[in-house]
Amino acid sequence: MNLKKIITIVSVVLISVLMIYGFILLRQIFSANTKFADKEVYVFIPTDSEYEDVKKIIAPYIENMDRFETVVNKRDYAENVKPGRFLFTKGMNSYELVKALRINVPVNLAFNNQERLENFAGRVGSQIEADSLSLLTSFKDSIFLKENSFTEENVLAMFIPNTYEIYWNTSAEKFRDKMIKEYRNFWNKERVEKAKKQGLTPIEATILASIVHKESVKKDERPRIAGVYLNRLRALMPLQADPTVIYAIKKKSNDFDQVIKRVFYNDLTMSSPYNTYVNLGLPPGPIAMPDITALEAVLNPEKNNFIYFCASVDRFGYHEFAATLEEHNKNAKKYSDWINSQGVKR
Repeated sequence: MNLKKIITIVSVVLISVLMIYGFILLRQIFSANTKFADKEVYVFIPTDSEYEDVKKIIAPYIENMDRFETVVNKRDYAENVKPGRFLFTKGMNSYELVKALRINVPVNLAFNNQERLENFAGRVGSQIEADSLSLLTSFKDSIFLKENSFTEENVLAMFIPNTYEIYWNTSAEKFRDKMIKEYRNFWNKERVEKAKKQGLTPIEATILASIVHKESVKKDERPRIAGVYLNRLRALMPLQADPTVIYAIKKKSNDFDQVIKRVFYNDLTMSSPYNTYVNLGLPPGPIAMPDITALEAVLNPEKNNFIYFCASVDRFGYHEFAATLEEHNKNAKKYSDWINSQGVKR
């Protein structure tokens, strides 16, 4: 056999081997390599994770780890692990899986109507990597509070209820800093001027909005309620808002899970800076996180001459308003008689 034939045979064999190897490699890279039944799953890679940590996290979703690691080695992923929230879809191949682990998918973080900073920290901590304790610590940081003119009692006013796009691996401090930016964006020049027109600062407007929010779930009624409270503030009358008394009861007992549907006379005399029956003006902080409709109600209140209101028994969820104490007492008795007939004790 001459040299030319030998070279030809060797070349054919080599090409065949390369083709087989290439086929195997392509199969390893581009064949489906998932084993979950759902259409898609999110995997969460904590901050400071190493590749070995990632393998343990994604193992339940990978059909063949060897095939996956072939791509990992070729794509230098092991040396470039990123923390975050990553989307795997059913049927992804190894190449797509590695590519997916480089794309941090934001969380649509939502919150509203939290009564305390602690509840809020828990709500946020359930949606991002930062835990509730680190979040709470960052919210109460004395330097941050001083720099931004907040106190521990009123810093809840900083958080504007909404849905925010944010990365899952955002730290507590970065989340807090994002929220102060959102607060400043919300309180633009126009809104600050509207608050000033009502004799309020943005924080005071938020505190009042929290009371308006708790008084009524009916958004169309909130501007009227805001008008009543502003009338009282201007007349130097106590707000006499039942939701502030309920908050004071919960705060004193440190039980914010209790449901209080009725406020009794003895409750109205309790000593608390949040009791607006015994204290003039606004409480030291929000009694809840008011939503934007409550905030806008305070900034755009109904102009009226009402001083009093109580729950309506004819239009559930709404209130009856009065300009005189005599008229209010009639409305209040009607409501008291009805609630007694329902057997509501607390």
